[in-house]
Amino acid sequence: MKSISKSVKLSIVLAVGCTTVLASQISSWKDSVNAQPSSIATSNTTIQYIPPPPPPDPPPGGRVLGGAKRGTCPAVKPELTALAPFTQKTPTEMDVWGLTTAAHPTFWFYVPLAKNSAFPAEFVLQDEAENHIYETAIALADQPGVIGVALPKTVAPLAQGKRYRWFFNIWCDREKQSPPIYVEGVIQRVNLTDAIAQQLETAKPQQQSAIYAQNGIWYETLTTLAKLRLKNPEDSKLQGEWRNLITSIGLPDVATEPIVSQPATFD
Repeated sequence: MKSISKSVKLSIVLAVGCTTVLASQISSWKDSVNAQPSSIATSNTTIQYIPPPPPPDPPPGGRVLGGAKRGTCPAVKPELTALAPFTQKTPTEMDVWGLTTAAHPTFWFYVPLAKNSAFPAEFVLQDEAENHIYETAIALADQPGVIGVALPKTVAPLAQGKRYRWFFNIWCDREKQSPPIYVEGVIQRVNLTDAIAQQLETAKPQQQSAIYAQNGIWYETLTTLAKLRLKNPEDSKLQGEWRNLITSIGLPDVATEPIVSQPATFD
């Protein structure tokens, strides 16, 4: 990312890893999922995200908050936030990492700046070799809030078991001369077990979100619930589920923020 490398050194260590270790990790995770009893009710479904085991070394690293102020960027609260699970390892180190089953997943962010700020924003996805497989400018919404960025189907599908690193960047000067505010993390695609796939086939959308959450699949948990909220913006129960889900991963400051822009393409 040439525009970032001029101002911010992003030290990215991605796992090429040993295939047998990764296969063992995913197999172990699937076995633990299959051992869990299913208790999805037909009504009053509660969405409770259960994090999967952490990935093998090297750690994902990442940044879930963009920082209140950086360079010429104004101080805002809440700040730029990736709606993604994270583990705070030390006061200055964290792992931002989540699973998907989608070939073209959707990523979600709280963006504190609106279109009238005229600040350039972009989303970038890299493979394990730090190659850019997708990069796009992001049009900010009319007001601060949650936006979704869908990986378009014109991009090669995510490979099973591979890690991909994503970035969301906002520059507070149009020439991109000062450091941006940014968030970053890692996404990994996995297969569903046959048992989980069968559950999903007969489940209603909110039940599907709960099934994904039970089994540690973050991106489909959130995207399925986001679709429901966009279709039913006045549904207080869905608003409550969303608030509880975002709060449960440690992001209460943005849990009540509205969804202000949906992806142009929705897988």
